[in-house]
Amino acid sequence: MTKSPQKTLLVIGATGGIGSEVAKAFVRSGWEVRALARKPKDAVKNFSHLGAIEWRKGDAMKAQDVRKAAKGADAIFHGANPPGYKKWREWAIPMLANAIKAAKAEEARLLFPGNIYNYGPDAWPSLAETSPQNPVTNKGAIRVEMEQMLVDAGIKSVIVRAGDFFGGHAPGSWLPNALVKPDKEIRSVTYPGLHDKGHAWAYLPDLAETFRRLVDEEDRLAQNDIFHFRGHYMERGLDMAKAIARVAGDENMKVKKMPWGLLRLASPFVALLRELLEMRYLWLETVELDNAKLKAFLGEEPHTPLDLALTQALEGLGCMTPASRQTPVQAVPV
Repeated sequence: MTKSPQKTLLVIGATGGIGSEVAKAFVRSGWEVRALARKPKDAVKNFSHLGAIEWRKGDAMKAQDVRKAAKGADAIFHGANPPGYKKWREWAIPMLANAIKAAKAEEARLLFPGNIYNYGPDAWPSLAETSPQNPVTNKGAIRVEMEQMLVDAGIKSVIVRAGDFFGGHAPGSWLPNALVKPDKEIRSVTYPGLHDKGHAWAYLPDLAETFRRLVDEEDRLAQNDIFHFRGHYMERGLDMAKAIARVAGDENMKVKKMPWGLLRLASPFVALLRELLEMRYLWLETVELDNAKLKAFLGEEPHTPLDLALTQALEGLGCMTPASRQTPVQAVPV
């Protein structure tokens, strides 16, 4: 039997949360993985745990760098985000445009992680791939525009929309930026939303594995395919905070409210706070993702049990150590 040739994936944003997990998942499954980095030597040193990755020097804002790195690639994962959660139009649109040009030149499929910013109240509470997209924020409008760019370019693409990311390395996640403090023992948890409103969370290793499995079904994918990833949906948003307290060993741990009023007062002086405040509306209503299409296509959605996912994430964030676990956690394959 002739062995199938090894396929190649270029990851743009491999030092970020979702990009690093995607790189790891594809390396694990036998793909040749390249990654774009402005400082490849630093990436080799700091991200050796991702596996055998070929780091290419380049900047996602430079079309020629992306085009050169993508030469011969079968797929391109675009996980680059504007630094500091700001200047979305100035950064996000040009970076995606460069990835699209490279994908078109190589006839490669572009993989793109989506979110629920695209949607407004008219689509809630349950979001299907075909739900109306009437965003109420600037970032939401940009997200709609970015997804349309993939269709207008005439390239092959697959989008997986998910809820709030969390993992051991997810710099832009609400987990380390609101609920807990990285590198600090967990003594309390802050919850940003209304306690009785549902909220969707996406564990990054599971989301990355979803992309990997979808691309392995290349022949079955549509030209521009979209899937929704349900992840860990909490019917009561507060249950995420309770789960953190549980894995940290104190189910009676205090859950604090997010000081939105203070953040608003400080927002004129801190750009990041203005950006976070714009997305507050997603914490005030129940929003979940319907993954019926994904399950029909793959047979199941990759899913790590919540306590295991949180344990691994919190250990990665330096909030817990294996020795501090109250009970042993058994890994479950995803």
